[in-house]
Amino acid sequence: MNAASLRARLSHPGFLDSLPPTTSDDGVLPGVSAIKPAAVLVPLILHDDAPSVLLTRRAAHLNNHAGQVSFPGGRIEAGETPEAAALRESAEEIGLDPSLPQLAGRMPRHRTGTGYEITPVIGLIEPGFTLTPDPAEVALAFEFPLATLLDPDAPRRERKEWKGRMREYWVWPHGEHFIWGATATILVNLARGLREA
Repeated sequence: MNAASLRARLSHPGFLDSLPPTTSDDGVLPGVSAIKPAAVLVPLILHDDAPSVLLTRRAAHLNNHAGQVSFPGGRIEAGETPEAAALRESAEEIGLDPSLPQLAGRMPRHRTGTGYEITPVIGLIEPGFTLTPDPAEVALAFEFPLATLLDPDAPRRERKEWKGRMREYWVWPHGEHFIWGATATILVNLARGLREA
């Protein structure tokens, strides 16, 4: 899929409405007392013949989700829209100019086992931009090929015991990074929609 066809699919009437809401396979874990609203930017880089998804790897010293692959994003502050939060967090985390993403809409919310309700906001970005990741939050930013995302055989299901519970989750193939959890689930949902639109 090239950049032009990606734009066309995202603008297809009803594309975003066709995506189902998603949630952690475990549901909300015991001990989670309140749902916390959050937003992430799903940045799609419009390389002419090989679009990609921009992802980050969180800094290893963080208290929560250290070293995990994620979209840029975080909690929605009082009075913010998901779009404003996603753009603000992207600017803070990776130095992405908030004026660059062309927002294409919201994907369905994803609720995590840790009690976050994430609104993914799709943003289309022309290549040639500069990023300055904040080392306090992000170890690096990297691109994941859209061609891999669109391969229905690429993601796989894995199982692992965690805190006495067996967890099952999606994993995407990558030579250097382990892409799983909420990020992987949101990517699976986006991929299904792009293939079917």
